[in-house]
Amino acid sequence: MDNITVVRIFTLSGLNETMNYKVTIFSFTLLYFCVILFVNISVIVIIISDENLHQPMYILLCIFCINGLYGTSGFYPKFLLDLLSSSPEISYAGCLLQAFVMYSFACCDLSILAVMAYDRYLAICRPLHYHSVMNKTRLSQLVCFSWLTPFCIFSINVLLTSRLKLCDSKIQKLFCVNWIIVKLACPDSDTISNNVMSYATIIIYVCHGFFIIWTYMHMVRTCVKSKDDRVKFMQTCVPHLTSLTTFLSAILFDLMHMRFGSKDLPQNLQNFIAIEFLLIPPLMNPLIYGLKLAKIRNRILGIKHKLEQKMTYHT
Repeated sequence: MDNITVVRIFTLSGLNETMNYKVTIFSFTLLYFCVILFVNISVIVIIISDENLHQPMYILLCIFCINGLYGTSGFYPKFLLDLLSSSPEISYAGCLLQAFVMYSFACCDLSILAVMAYDRYLAICRPLHYHSVMNKTRLSQLVCFSWLTPFCIFSINVLLTSRLKLCDSKIQKLFCVNWIIVKLACPDSDTISNNVMSYATIIIYVCHGFFIIWTYMHMVRTCVKSKDDRVKFMQTCVPHLTSLTTFLSAILFDLMHMRFGSKDLPQNLQNFIAIEFLLIPPLMNPLIYGLKLAKIRNRILGIKHKLEQKMTYHT
């Protein structure tokens, strides 16, 4: 393979069919990204500034929103720059970094959802032990777990990918994905370790999913017996279930399409499938929790009322 050249730049070809609408897409994307930043930062600031919200459920929601900012910041700024470019490109190092951010963001989300499910399980199924089990130390350990585990796993994934010889530099997506980079490897490259690590990662996070299902089975069984528990379940678990369902649907669509999907699908549809987990959950999650959780909703209404009073006073 003497004719192999070192790949230093990747070409992102996902925007090829949107050349005539780039200005429109840029405007809507910038507005959408600003809204995502606003709603997530608002929830984070409300939780941090109100001592009444310094409880495990709300702290986990705060971490959830921070992770949403982390993931979307790894995609939208680069995507906006690509819309202004005639030939979207990304450096080799930048591509690996973006792949790391995208994967770690997605898996951090699932880890945080698993921790939130555990928190709700304790609150509903073991209320007498809740405060002794979900103390500050345990909460800190769970938050560290939800962040460090994906970071460690995908650091290994990216390191394994970085050692491969690549025979192509064209990525058929809007952003870099580790599995797509692996598929660009030359035929003589050893990708066995990449495949093993990839399937090991899938197994780890499928176990997260089974753990969440297990906790909800216990919660539903407990809530059937008590009206108060049913009310608590509807108030605090419905937002969590909505977030979980939306996130898993988006991720599964993308994974199934990336590994088994047809390349004959229109590019615009492929793009939507690819970025669905960056479009819906980061905006929907803070809105759902902000509207459904009474303490956050009351805090938002209180701020709104104060602003209206100030405006009335000045006028």
